[in-house]
Amino acid sequence: MNNNLIITIGRQFGSGGREIGRRLADLFGISYYDKELINEASKSSGLSTEYFEKADERAPSALLNSFSINWLTGAGGLWGDGGLSNEYIFKFQSDVIRQLAETQSCVIVGRCADYILRQYPRCYNVFIHAPLEDRIARILSRSQNLTRKEAIELAEKKNKLRASYYNFYTDKGWGVASSYDLSIDSSILGSEETALFIRDFILKKDQQPKWDKAAR
Repeated sequence: MNNNLIITIGRQFGSGGREIGRRLADLFGISYYDKELINEASKSSGLSTEYFEKADERAPSALLNSFSINWLTGAGGLWGDGGLSNEYIFKFQSDVIRQLAETQSCVIVGRCADYILRQYPRCYNVFIHAPLEDRIARILSRSQNLTRKEAIELAEKKNKLRASYYNFYTDKGWGVASSYDLSIDSSILGSEETALFIRDFILKKDQQPKWDKAAR
């Protein structure tokens, strides 16, 4: 285990977490991984990207609903008794996240990275949230063909999937402040100033004596 700087971003859908994560990567001059993890996991495992895309941030119960019986049958030994055997998808992605943390400093968005890297001394975990109206406005600004009702339904669905995934694979609660080093409302300062605030928080925290992550 090395001393790379790792910043993990948990986020409510529509809170600007992805944008803030990218800005943090720029501010620190480090790599950024979100959907890029799918390609990395696909290359590492030899499985198609479609497999990882359909399983992305979904707990096994939700994952099963997204596949047809024919697709499951075609997956061969990865599936047993109609379910995902040994959570292969999570293992492959977890291995990639650890490999990235071992080789470089980076920002990683979602995918239980904070839990997977919980023993890394310079892993700082942030959760981005915002009031519903602000999240809906952001969703509508990037998907103008949606109605307000559809945007609300989409936000609720995405957050439910993310919470189920996180709560299934970790012993913490998704979005619960005590699960992170910092939980912040992006609507108060806006995305740019929120990124700067998080940067300053990490710089100050990074100067403090390190603690045993395993004891958290």
